[in-house]
Amino acid sequence: MGFNYPITKLPNYSIHHMSTAPQIRTAVERATDDFLRHLRERNASAHTIKAYSFDLDAFSAYIGTRDLKAVDHIAIRGFLSHLYDKGLSKTSVARSLAAIRSLYRWLAQEGVVEQNPAKLVSTPRLPKKLPRVPTIEEVNSVLDGKMPEVASFPERDRLLLELLYGCGIRNSELVGINLDDIRLSNEAILIRGKGKKERYVPFGESVRAALTTYLPWRQQLLATIKKSTPALLINQRGGRLTTRSVGRIVKRIAIAKGLSPDVHPHTLRHAFGTHMLEEGADLRAIQELLGHERLATTQRYTQLSVKHMMEVYDQTHPRAK
Repeated sequence: MGFNYPITKLPNYSIHHMSTAPQIRTAVERATDDFLRHLRERNASAHTIKAYSFDLDAFSAYIGTRDLKAVDHIAIRGFLSHLYDKGLSKTSVARSLAAIRSLYRWLAQEGVVEQNPAKLVSTPRLPKKLPRVPTIEEVNSVLDGKMPEVASFPERDRLLLELLYGCGIRNSELVGINLDDIRLSNEAILIRGKGKKERYVPFGESVRAALTTYLPWRQQLLATIKKSTPALLINQRGGRLTTRSVGRIVKRIAIAKGLSPDVHPHTLRHAFGTHMLEEGADLRAIQELLGHERLATTQRYTQLSVKHMMEVYDQTHPRAK
């Protein structure tokens, strides 16, 4: 399926003889609209769509009225130089390039362009920075004992933390869980991952106990406010929890329990993979549990685990001191 992207004018509406200049939609802007619509249909995360929208809007503004096929690798390099001139970091520039690559990869698949010019542009070299992963003891200190006073809904918040660490799921996957996705008898949860891919993730006794405690509270809350929802994790108004809310809850509880303020939901996912590897789990099994498409993504946990082992060696081995 192919698309034509001529420059178009939107209708010029007037109110009480007040008129505005017609708004022009360039070829790149229209292609971006179609690409973002495609991402939504593929169930891409709201965070990804927002980031792509921001980066591609800036790219569209820079390219202006140029035709899609007229944009080559030199034009894209010019855009990246423009971002550097504006003071953007290498990380931000690399993210913008990734967005442009994705746009043109999709356009090539749709037959709009013959090739992806962004493939010829090198990604800015970024410092290799591995995320700091809390130890098993640190995570247990958060999950064991009572929830701190900052937890506005302790039963839900404990389940939320247990699911993130106990199942290693993404924040977006967590908030997407429905009550019907829980398979209590099989101790598994149906998870909807990236690109509408589904997988079953097992859970242990800690998640089961947190579920058993939370579900009556959830039912009572919904009955009190006379609402119904398929969502497993809900807020005090009966609505589905958002990823932003989950981030705030995790950070608030982690700080209250003495952890670093840079802890966020993905930290617990990293901890899940790293701790399983340290305890002897097979890398391919971890790949399946985390829902990674490529084993190379999972192999990052090997780096994290080796780093941890080196720290332990340096701190404890008599010949290392």
